[in-house]
Amino acid sequence: MAHSPVSAAHRLLSLDIVLALLALAGGLRVLYLAAPAPALPAEAATVAHAYALGHLTSFADAGGAGVSPFGWLQLAAATMVSDAFGRSTTALAAVRETVLVAALAGAALLWVLARRLGLTRWAAAVAVLLLAASPLALGVQRLVVVEHLAAVWVLGALVLITRRRARIRHDTAAAVCLLAAVLTSPLALFFLPAAGWLLVRRAPVRAALVAVVLNLGLGIAFGPAASALRPHLAAATSPTLGDWAALDPAWVAASAVALVAGLGVRAVRPVALTGLLLAAVLAVPGVPPTAVLALLLPVTPLLLAGAAQALTRRRRRTRRHTPPFARRTGPEGRGNTGAQPTRPGAGAPQPRGTGGRAVAALRRPCPARPTLTGTAPRPSPAQHPGARSPADVPQVPPARHEGTRGQGPADAPPQPTYHGRKPRRRRSVPVLAAAVLAAALAVSWVAGYSALQPTINRGGPLAAARDWVRANASGSLLLVDDAAWAELAYAGWPTGMLAPPAACDVTCPDAEWAVFGAGEPALRRHYPALDGALVGAGPTAVFGDGDARVTVWRLGLPPAAPTAPPEVPARAHAGAALAASAWVTLTPEAAAVLREGRADPRLITTLAALAADRPVRIAAFPEVPGEDAAGQPRRRVLLTGDDDGTTAFYTGQHDLFRPAAVTRAAGGVLVTYPLFAPPGLLVPFSSP
Repeated sequence: MAHSPVSAAHRLLSLDIVLALLALAGGLRVLYLAAPAPALPAEAATVAHAYALGHLTSFADAGGAGVSPFGWLQLAAATMVSDAFGRSTTALAAVRETVLVAALAGAALLWVLARRLGLTRWAAAVAVLLLAASPLALGVQRLVVVEHLAAVWVLGALVLITRRRARIRHDTAAAVCLLAAVLTSPLALFFLPAAGWLLVRRAPVRAALVAVVLNLGLGIAFGPAASALRPHLAAATSPTLGDWAALDPAWVAASAVALVAGLGVRAVRPVALTGLLLAAVLAVPGVPPTAVLALLLPVTPLLLAGAAQALTRRRRRTRRHTPPFARRTGPEGRGNTGAQPTRPGAGAPQPRGTGGRAVAALRRPCPARPTLTGTAPRPSPAQHPGARSPADVPQVPPARHEGTRGQGPADAPPQPTYHGRKPRRRRSVPVLAAAVLAAALAVSWVAGYSALQPTINRGGPLAAARDWVRANASGSLLLVDDAAWAELAYAGWPTGMLAPPAACDVTCPDAEWAVFGAGEPALRRHYPALDGALVGAGPTAVFGDGDARVTVWRLGLPPAAPTAPPEVPARAHAGAALAASAWVTLTPEAAAVLREGRADPRLITTLAALAADRPVRIAAFPEVPGEDAAGQPRRRVLLTGDDDGTTAFYTGQHDLFRPAAVTRAAGGVLVTYPLFAPPGLLVPFSSP
């Protein structure tokens, strides 16, 4: 019972370390959850499938995103249990919450696995720290990739396999975890050699049991139930392996060394085999690197920590079992007086075991024996009947003094320990290597964190496009890509009014609007019917830029008449005349909008009519987000002064000049017109 408090203290220390590491990992992942890049195109289809399963609707992606029905089901179940879709800003953020929880579960399981493989508490902490803080891990583990779920299943299986007093139920659970991992991602098959190796180490009979259960499950999943359960990998798309390695090059180099060094460490050798197999898969064309990295991320920190611990222990063992003077000056030792042992083997270390204990007992002095009259010395062995002669008593080498290692005469004084420079230099080699690695990781992480570019905007361009479509195209049939399908369905748009690209396999439905991201050119090439539907369409709103760009298209617009005058010069001419009117007061920004022809013709016409009756003060022509980038004219105006008269004037308009909304805003009246003014509204007029 004396060791119980120490054991409880060790458990509390381990719990404190794990909680601190999980707090670090969770905090960093929440901070970088909405990082815009690197972006994965197939992520949107996974989110859409998870939403569709959770809301019992159908969805057909555009292809290339992979197939994982069991993975989609796990994501859908997690979002339903946590009510992520009811709390999150976007559908993508809702599903990314589940991925974040999976990353934390993987970090905790990595700690347990490291401890069960024989790593010390601090080596396990280093492994989890590398996984928690690496920019590469942050970038990969924020994406909705089903391989993150497969990694949790695999780690859970290895934790059960390495249990010391495992029972049949533990091995059966391990087999179920391995089966779930393979059904989530076929890349999890590369962990089966490591699991089998660890099982054979512990109990070969149990390995046969796990193999039977696993093969039975795989036979059913890939046989009769293949249409519903069989997973397929996604197509290889950006980001590439080089894009990921640029986030943390020092960590990548250290991981490559750890994959090779792990083969020399018995404790982590099975895991090293799996790591090498996964690393080899990265070189296979057509395999998505993001999926492979998601499974490889928990492996390499474990190997690096295991190799470092094995190297440290080997150096300590060598130092402990090597005589100090033999390490410095050879077998005779420094400070030897030249006296030679008087008996063979006098300077050799005694063997351990019962013989060694007997010799040690003979060397100890016999304690005195109490008698009735006092204390009498113990009789010597020669005084007992049958005692052996002194010649039969084994000779014991003299007591070894510190620094002599049993050499020299028994009465030689202890020699001082000589601390040379060479052992210190040898000891400084691993310390220097660790310092260099830490410095390289620090430099690499500083660059990687800045490359991820954390943002507080949880919505992004797609959320802005979703809000614009809800405000301007409510109730319309939309052609959308996978990402827009998930966001609009999440926003409450009827899924029957959302046509994904797969609906254009033969012919596209008669839609009024289209919402596509940066992958729109590739979709148009893949679906010729979609390309035909977008011919002649005009971009109405554009959000974001680069790979994050989202464009809203208006379909079915009538082509402009060949004889019609250009619209922009007419707006610029009329706007300049309005700005020059003495009855119009406006800010420099508003004057620039008028003179450049960026104001809606209905606004120019009604403002000219209002200025003919009373003075007009124009504060601004507020932009509708996304429309300036698409070349649409400003269709809102903020007027100050005489709010009642302005409100009455615009609410009394009819037909084409009736605004969509007239509202009281801060500082005046905000007038908003609907989209698409008819051509030919502007006529020459003279300022009053």
